[in-house]
Amino acid sequence: MAALDGRVALVTGSGRGIGAAIARKLAASGAKVVVSDLDADPAAETVAAIAAQGGSAVPLVGDVAAPDFGDKAVAAALKAFGDLDIIVNNAGYIWNSAIHNMSDAQWYAMIDVHATAPFRILRAAQPHFRAAAKRDEDAGKPKHRKVVNISSVSGLYGAATQFAYSAAKASLIGVTRTLAKEWGRLRVNVNCVAFGYIDTRLTQRFEGAPPTIDVKGGRYKVGLDTRMLDAMTPSIPLGRPGTPEEAAGAVYLFCIPESDYVSGQVLVCDGGPRL
Repeated sequence: MAALDGRVALVTGSGRGIGAAIARKLAASGAKVVVSDLDADPAAETVAAIAAQGGSAVPLVGDVAAPDFGDKAVAAALKAFGDLDIIVNNAGYIWNSAIHNMSDAQWYAMIDVHATAPFRILRAAQPHFRAAAKRDEDAGKPKHRKVVNISSVSGLYGAATQFAYSAAKASLIGVTRTLAKEWGRLRVNVNCVAFGYIDTRLTQRFEGAPPTIDVKGGRYKVGLDTRMLDAMTPSIPLGRPGTPEEAAGAVYLFCIPESDYVSGQVLVCDGGPRL
């Protein structure tokens, strides 16, 4: 029996990169997965990859920052699989600049996707978690459900030009620790993973003009300059960036039954301490 057999997971931003790796990892361990992404094609690709490995998944296309997305996401899981046991708040992107160049729109975009969206999803999930906990207790089969919020070392330590992003990611640490206290009585473990340098399209190496990605019709600069990477990489004790699959492994640790007595914690997945 796989570790997550019979569990249902919602993973936001799981059409690409770390989110896709998390969705595949959970599915490989037996979970049924709601693959949430802003764009239809990447969501379909992850669903197809899960199906190819013998798993079960459905796509959920939409903007996590939309006011009604939380309700839709929880409803999608219940409609497709009849339950919801794991929530991974992973969706996000970067929009960097120094504070004196930062607009209100830029600030709110980062807060909305990284902080407000998880809040709405978790708020929408609470009635289900409460009812499910009572149902399980009445049946004499209590079980733990899991929430994993995705933060960043920028949220822990700050990062130049990431004022809004760092603020939003830092907020998830407070959310994690507070909700672990509120939801402990419901047997919901709430933890957080803070990623360092993981090799994705947001951190891709470039020379010259930075690459851009499209988010809701806007173009946003991503990637890390080769010179910056060459200077940064030797400071990582393991000597290299992490892979999306390794990042997914850190999240997986908080989803399996072996972590049922771990809650309110922040796991740093960054290749080792720099200090």
